[in-house]
Amino acid sequence: MDMVMKLGSSSAVVIFTKSSCCISHSIETLIRSFGANPIVYELDTHPNGKQMEKALMELGCEPSVPAIFIGKELVGGANEIMSLNVRGKLKQLLIRAKAIWV
Repeated sequence: MDMVMKLGSSSAVVIFTKSSCCISHSIETLIRSFGANPIVYELDTHPNGKQMEKALMELGCEPSVPAIFIGKELVGGANEIMSLNVRGKLKQLLIRAKAIWV
């Protein structure tokens, strides 16, 4: 779990995904559409992917991907990101995390 938390806090936006997950791709595209440049870890191709996936599940991510950290904090998965976007709060969160500038 420490490795996931360390990686999650290594950049303004960090996304844990799997290369075969279309929802992960959609969330990454959404975040990039604001101008953010997230660090992306694809668990199915990462050497420690299985351990990272287990740690994400222990943190409450179900399903395990996508898991999004913004501003060094675990925001959650696709539902949380889409909810923030629909309510117009995702952009402000990205600005506060210094992931984008307006």
